[in-house]
Amino acid sequence: MNWHELWTASERYAEGKPALPHDAAPSWKLAIVTCMDARIDPVAVFGLHLGQAHVMRNAGGRVSDDVIRSLAVSQGALGTRAVLVMMHTRCGMLGLDPVSLRAPRPGAEPLDFLPLVSLESDLRADLAKIRESAWIYPDTALAGCIFDVDTGRVIPLASHG
Repeated sequence: MNWHELWTASERYAEGKPALPHDAAPSWKLAIVTCMDARIDPVAVFGLHLGQAHVMRNAGGRVSDDVIRSLAVSQGALGTRAVLVMMHTRCGMLGLDPVSLRAPRPGAEPLDFLPLVSLESDLRADLAKIRESAWIYPDTALAGCIFDVDTGRVIPLASHG
């Protein structure tokens, strides 16, 4: 890793930094949960601009307990009222064998890696987890989609509200 290149890029950013919204609350009241895959740019995919949505990323775009925690803060403190969960084709979490992941040190606590078995069924299960959580506002508009990394197209799967 060339850290110097990263710091130099950050200086270029600071020199031309766009004006930020005054508030950390997203103006579209939208939170997006998606995968950390470097091929996915949810801001570009949906034509968003800085300040319009919260974006939460993790391996597989799964609705983990930490995502529920982040959504609870996003809704309770920053006013979001819509959640979009976006999984994607050719995800590395599809068919992942958690046994193949070795802990870096002896004694590491076990982790639930939430591997994907089926994009559609896992996405529906994650949407249900959001809908059923006591931490999520009951009137939350909820949608799920699959992003095709090869075509750039979004395939809507489900929506509510």
